Amino acid sequence: MDISILIVEDDDITRDCLADYFRQEQYEVYCAASAEDGEQLMHDHQVDLVLLDIRLPGKDGLTLTREIRANSDTGIILVTSRQDDIERIIGLECGADEYVSKPFNPRELLARAKNLARRVRAAAPREAHTTANLRRFDDWRVDLDRRLLLNDGNDTTPLTHGEYQLLCVFMNHAGQTLSRDQILDRIKNREWAPNDRTVDVLVGRLRRKLGDDPASPRIILTVHGAGYVFTPRAVPCS
Repeated sequence: MDISILIVEDDDITRDCLADYFRQEQYEVYCAASAEDGEQLMHDHQVDLVLLDIRLPGKDGLTLTREIRANSDTGIILVTSRQDDIERIIGLECGADEYVSKPFNPRELLARAKNLARRVRAAAPREAHTTANLRRFDDWRVDLDRRLLLNDGNDTTPLTHGEYQLLCVFMNHAGQTLSRDQILDRIKNREWAPNDRTVDVLVGRLRRKLGDDPASPRIILTVHGAGYVFTPRAVPCS
């Protein structure tokens, strides 16, 4: 499949090396040295993936991540030179799909990009639907084809790749207490670091979209020392 990638990196050598590498792999590559230039390129071109350095002059990568995620489901891979768990967690909370630290192995980066592009394409809305693939739980419906949450007023809320995968795991195991390791095992096509708090981050993001108060949740309950349990049963919409 033809994949377009936007590389936002202020270091000229790193940016040019990455661009050459992805072009050799038959990617359509766009390059920007700042978040502002990256935004303009995304406005002018269809982009499947964004490879985004966190540390940028002017607007930083985390701010751009939030803005991209608010408007699209474009795949986002954050890049940083710091081995900082807090920064990585903040990046995921902002809506990033993947996170790599410099120095990185180009083959690993390519594998992550391919997997993410595959998920982006698979989750993209189709032009025509004969019958919507919907499941209902609580006061919500989930459009599994378009990866959307719908409330009773038919207002839609898009889900990121991680949020959608997590919700599917919960719906398929409603009423069961799942540990973080069990959740990670059931989420496909992702690689996780030891002691990763990504599940907690995704649960927090999903709770916000569902209006599930973390101080007193009723949809996704925390079972202290054990994991999480999704309380409503999801059923197909007739």
